[in-house]
Amino acid sequence: MQNVIQSMTMSMELRGFAKSTQRTYLAHIQRYFKFCGKHPASTGYDEVRAFLHHAITVRKLSSAYVNSAYGAIKFYFQSVLCREWNMLHVPRMKKKSSLPTILTLQEVHRILEAALNLKHKAILSTIYSAGLRVSEAAHLKVSDIHSENMRILIRQAKGNKDRYSILSENNLLLLRQYWRTYRPTDWLFPGIPDQKPIAIRTIQEVFKKSLHAAGISKDVSVHTLRHCFATHLLNHGASILQIKELLGHADIQTTSMYLHLTHAQVLGLKSPLDLPNGGEDLD
Repeated sequence: MQNVIQSMTMSMELRGFAKSTQRTYLAHIQRYFKFCGKHPASTGYDEVRAFLHHAITVRKLSSAYVNSAYGAIKFYFQSVLCREWNMLHVPRMKKKSSLPTILTLQEVHRILEAALNLKHKAILSTIYSAGLRVSEAAHLKVSDIHSENMRILIRQAKGNKDRYSILSENNLLLLRQYWRTYRPTDWLFPGIPDQKPIAIRTIQEVFKKSLHAAGISKDVSVHTLRHCFATHLLNHGASILQIKELLGHADIQTTSMYLHLTHAQVLGLKSPLDLPNGGEDLD
């Protein structure tokens, strides 16, 4: 199995895969190896179908998880074993389309105010005010806060791309207060020890505690703050293209989800029941 891991890792590094993607794909291949009980190179479409079918029907895993495993196995067959991959033999699971739960502006502020300390409030405020992924917030550096032009630099985000997002005036004041108190030198939100960024799991736990302290029972996560950033901006007049750039989406179709979450009034729409009847008598 060690040879499989080394070959997979080399192939993914050559393709420039993010470290998180590499870890995910290797974990899937190891589970596939354990499920089949033999070397993955000696398996074929029958074993792949059985593995994915077991994940769907027995383990009851989500379509996102199953398709991630599908991608890992496909990559192994194509890039490591140099085999053909026919989707007719192993179809990809159809993704379920569901809209995320969104917090109101008031609920977001309640969560931020409920944070246990200044550092926790600064982290959650930065995620919400700039629409960051939790991993992006964790890896911010002090030098990434550009107060002279009110921007935040997000380095090597999803897709290995740099981008800028907006720096809120209120968040800048909070970050300055936080810096004067904690004096971070490299990582904006250092973990323990200071040479490392704060752990993603720690930020998730911070949000969970703040949510509970705020008395909000909605089924949401820290990533919901990113969804709220986009939806609240759209509700206050930002264009879908502006939001796409701020979020760092590669495809406008991904960003268009937020059109389903905004108010009809923002889009200038009315129900046909509210339209003038043209002077016709309704009797």
